[in-house]
Amino acid sequence: MNTAIEETVNALRAAFGDLPASEFRGDTRVVVSAEKIYDVLELLKERHGFDLLIDITCVDYLNYPGTKDRFGLVYLLAGTVANQRLTIRAFINEPEPAVRSVVSLWEGANWLEREVWDMFGIQFEGHPDLRRILMPEEFTAFPLRKDYPLQGLGERHNFPVLKRGES
Repeated sequence: MNTAIEETVNALRAAFGDLPASEFRGDTRVVVSAEKIYDVLELLKERHGFDLLIDITCVDYLNYPGTKDRFGLVYLLAGTVANQRLTIRAFINEPEPAVRSVVSLWEGANWLEREVWDMFGIQFEGHPDLRRILMPEEFTAFPLRKDYPLQGLGERHNFPVLKRGES
């Protein structure tokens, strides 16, 4: 772990308690609770120069050996001035997986959170327009969840077939 990232991780630990951190191939990951995710990300942006939200994604750990949590949210951050990268992870569970939206911190989170909602069903509380972005609005399932059947649930037959040139 380079010195600047180590100082950032230590600052996070001072503010939020003992947070697990690890490094793999030069990338540092910090795990925070879902309840603290917004506050951690706000601190990283406002005080530690992580001015770019690269991505938000999710991992479904259903039936994964040794896990106790269903979903892992992953926030990839960069500090463009100091050329730093940091991964923040938060684990959440059913029946209603939810975290606070970070659109107020990074406007680009708007579409990223919508994608995670659309594919995994993770609620982003306070999101200004949480609706489907990839799937039709009528779609009722979350296709990247591990318990979603590979052949689907028959949804393809419920949507009208458009002819070339129709919208």
